[in-house]
Amino acid sequence: MKRHEYNSAVSSHSNKLYGYAVKFLRNTEDAQDIVQDVFEKLWINRKKVEVEKAKSWMFTTAHNAMLNLIKKKQRTQFPGDDKLPENSKVDVSVFESKQLIDRAVNILPPIQKSIILLRDLEGYSYEEIGSILELSDSQVKVYLFRARNKIKKQLKGLVELV
Repeated sequence: MKRHEYNSAVSSHSNKLYGYAVKFLRNTEDAQDIVQDVFEKLWINRKKVEVEKAKSWMFTTAHNAMLNLIKKKQRTQFPGDDKLPENSKVDVSVFESKQLIDRAVNILPPIQKSIILLRDLEGYSYEEIGSILELSDSQVKVYLFRARNKIKKQLKGLVELV
């Protein structure tokens, strides 16, 4: 990959990569750090990365870096901090529907969360998601199905509490 190809890849995919990182991490500073790290790693590995696969390579690298960051942060946090209590009453008027959906998405396992964000928010195809996360198309479909079902159950539980 030459300098102009690197610059083109970075400018073409930076917004979506950043959006994915922000949605996944829910922290703009961490997302900026991840994206910058991805760009640096792409530059370092530019001779190994094919131009046609740069997008997939960047999203895969970002995904792996985000998982590592989450694992590192979990070592310093109490488990379950981000989950809603099982039998708590939630006043839906306090939350907007988007906040409820975000909350439901954020408690998904990382692989399911990634697939939901890439498919439903970023609009990637099953093949692209499979390439980014190193999964087959059928695995992507299964994880997506399970993630959507978990979200439905979470939202249904919240609505029933009201």
